[in-house]
Amino acid sequence: MARPLRIQYGGAFYHVLSRGNEGRDIFFDDGDRKLFLHTLGETSDRFNIDVFAFVLMGNHCHLLLRTNLPNLSRAMQWLGLTYARRLNNRQRRHGHLFQGRFKAMLVENDAYVVELSCYVHRNPLRAGMVKRLIDYRWSSYPAYAYGKKGADWLKTDLILSYFGGRGGHKAYREKVQEYAGEEGGLWEDFRHGVILGSEGFVEDIRSSRGGIAAHKEIPQLKKVLGSIDLMGAAKEGLRLLGRKVGEYGPGHRVRGEKKEDRDLVVYALWEKGLFQNDEIGQVFGLTYSAVSHIVKEVRGRIQKDPRVGRKVKKLNSQFKM
Repeated sequence: MARPLRIQYGGAFYHVLSRGNEGRDIFFDDGDRKLFLHTLGETSDRFNIDVFAFVLMGNHCHLLLRTNLPNLSRAMQWLGLTYARRLNNRQRRHGHLFQGRFKAMLVENDAYVVELSCYVHRNPLRAGMVKRLIDYRWSSYPAYAYGKKGADWLKTDLILSYFGGRGGHKAYREKVQEYAGEEGGLWEDFRHGVILGSEGFVEDIRSSRGGIAAHKEIPQLKKVLGSIDLMGAAKEGLRLLGRKVGEYGPGHRVRGEKKEDRDLVVYALWEKGLFQNDEIGQVFGLTYSAVSHIVKEVRGRIQKDPRVGRKVKKLNSQFKM
């Protein structure tokens, strides 16, 4: 299965969708729904994530959130695994709960978040689960539309600020009620299958790619991020550590600190998520599997050796691509 695109940076807005394995339910009773919301609250606190809206359906859920750190993947992985383990213990079941990787749409700004909140909150209505949204308990809609007390971790101020602040519940309710005719217009700005926003926003993502973390080996990256000078990036990384590309390749012995510095640059290039293993390997005369081995080895060394950790930190703070 193709790996979904993850563009991650501090302050990014996302619409996240998680589905049950083979379309099966991820909530079996209200106790499970409470368990999920409790775990979501823990995720918000542990990973410094702002949750703006949610809706729990039978076999999937929608979340609107902002990551204050570039950690969407780690946060959602923890949420999914932790909830699945707890639910399996509670229901005395076994096996996978979620359908592979979650889907995440990068959202340009809070104006789009407001529109998406209407779309998310209308899910039970579109599915025919209720005739009135207020009758559906398992979403953040009552907090927005009627001022009902929500979870402490639910952040409503951002969206309600578009409707006059905390007293804007009636205006928000009317917006959602009238939103059925506006949904089509929202998706006109859905680009490359992963971004909701303007073409200008996509260009901003391309131009600021040095500060963005993304998963590896994803075809969509070339569409969104454009072409990247891999050799230039490798040279810059080595320069920061006092090395040159010419020191590596056929006929050069690579040992000691010289090897360590090369491995750290390989790791930094890999961690940025913008290059395939074989592309990185070509720069240094390494195979695909050798790059994979280096990544695994460096990960372990970062945990054990503060000196290696400091070098990685230097690369992360100055490595521009």
